[in-house]
Amino acid sequence: MDYLTVRQTAEIWGHKHMEITYNDTQSFQPEALQELFLSVEWESSQHPEKLAIAMAHSSCVFSAWDDGKLIGLINALDDGVMTAYIHFLLVRPEYQGKGIGTELLRMTTEKYRDYLRTVLIADDKETPFYQRSGFDLAKGTAAMFINRF
Repeated sequence: MDYLTVRQTAEIWGHKHMEITYNDTQSFQPEALQELFLSVEWESSQHPEKLAIAMAHSSCVFSAWDDGKLIGLINALDDGVMTAYIHFLLVRPEYQGKGIGTELLRMTTEKYRDYLRTVLIADDKETPFYQRSGFDLAKGTAAMFINRF
């Protein structure tokens, strides 16, 4: 893995300290992605091979690891100069609330700091997290999908 120099010590379960390592690899074992996506009960977990291809073709991917275990991931697609779209941001439930998602989001927004716009779609319950991270709710818009799950 091509590890970045960013490291973070997190206290998990109130007693165990571990070093979280972040990297920018875009190459993943489908099983590792499936396990991560299953942990948050996302339907895309049913397509691990497609997830691995999607990560390989993303413009940007940052991931969080604990002793070789994939515990968090963010990916984005961009047009090269104006707009970046954050597609996935997920952290295993037992690691949530430890700053891992915040760090992944920070790394991504830093990468795209010179772009005119960074866009994402969030569930209503997640909007406070993204607002604390500098995102604003779009007025007069609606997210629209064609789902083929």
